[in-house]
Amino acid sequence: MSEADPSYIDYEAFLDPDFSATAFANTLVLSTNNPSDTPLDLSTPLSRVLFDVQEIDTHIDTLTTKSALPLLEYTQDHAESSSRILQEVEGQVASLTESYKTLEKEVIERYEIAEQVRLTAERLVQTVRLGRAVARCLMLGRQLEVRMSELGGVGSAKKEDHRAMVRSADTLLSLRQIFAASRPGGEGEGLDRVHVVNALKNELVNPGERSISSRAQQVVREFSMSSLLTSSGQSASASTFAQSEDTKSRTTSALLTLYLLSPTPSNAALGSFRPALLLTALEDYLQTALKSSLASLARSLATLPTLDRTLLEVSARCQNIVALETLLEGIRPPSHPLLDDGQVVNAAPNFLQPLLTALDTSSLPSYFWRSLASNLSPRVQEIMHRGGVSARTLRSNKDRVRDAIRECVNRGSQLPGAPLNKGKAVMAGNWEREAAVMVGAIIGQVR
Repeated sequence: MSEADPSYIDYEAFLDPDFSATAFANTLVLSTNNPSDTPLDLSTPLSRVLFDVQEIDTHIDTLTTKSALPLLEYTQDHAESSSRILQEVEGQVASLTESYKTLEKEVIERYEIAEQVRLTAERLVQTVRLGRAVARCLMLGRQLEVRMSELGGVGSAKKEDHRAMVRSADTLLSLRQIFAASRPGGEGEGLDRVHVVNALKNELVNPGERSISSRAQQVVREFSMSSLLTSSGQSASASTFAQSEDTKSRTTSALLTLYLLSPTPSNAALGSFRPALLLTALEDYLQTALKSSLASLARSLATLPTLDRTLLEVSARCQNIVALETLLEGIRPPSHPLLDDGQVVNAAPNFLQPLLTALDTSSLPSYFWRSLASNLSPRVQEIMHRGGVSARTLRSNKDRVRDAIRECVNRGSQLPGAPLNKGKAVMAGNWEREAAVMVGAIIGQVR
């Protein structure tokens, strides 16, 4: 209320945020009654409240009557403004609705159609890519069949073409490369779900790889260049130059094949690549030569009349090892399609170096003689402990055995076909230590 219109109503009390109707009623009752009176007179406080309400109602009516015109004008202006705003908004909404319809027709519908086309094209590309990969696998499978048939040899009417092993290994690596590229976006993605590719892998590729590896290992096992022994057991140059070159060529093809088919770790550089199949085949060849030489020498030392023949066989085996060492030294590792040549670090210069590293030796003949000597000493000790004619004969022929052993080492440490150096004191190359080790392993145990 304004100051011009005084009122006895305490508006401040009613407008107080902490106003409580219960407390106000209690105060009103106590102010109009004596708390000790019974019963209480409630008509007076009720009349007071009703009078206040009537006063406020009258006041509202007066204010409304005086301000009727401004209120009506304000309401009219507000209604007109609302009407104009509504018209403007409706126009904008209609424009937006029309724009949305145009956008939906020209963009959204076209986008949906374009998205269907894109999805179709993407799946067609995937299908084409998969089809090309399948076609390439089948082409390589056919190529592998042809190249394996070109190998010929035992059980075939065709003459053996040992170079077909390397060509087959190249084809197998191409197939292995496709099968390994199975990540999203790779050439081999999804090939594992194609039945014809799985059949190709299980019925041709895997058996073919085993067959080629086995054939190459057999060639390495059969490597022989020495002409010390003929079928009659006499010393002769039975191997012609053409036969020797053919043996070298066949063995080279087998070694290259085993190198290429050796398992390759993923993301491996050539420097860290270990040609397991190649090294295993070569180590098996050396172990076979060692075991055969050890067994025959142990028998011959117990029966000396057969010693010369046995030493000739041992020399022949070591000559083959010398020839193998020379051959390995001349073969450089080929480019491997599954290895990144741009990451080559400390690559072996030839096939010999990884084998020497695996055997922890400086040369294969030295490894042969030293390994043979270390395993021969217990056999000679056993002969001497057994005693009898064998021990007495060996003891009485120490000098002859010593000379024969030295000559065996001298003869076996040369390349096949090289002229022999006769005599006890003359050794070809630097093999005096190996001869001394062999003599010590045998004569050193004879007491």
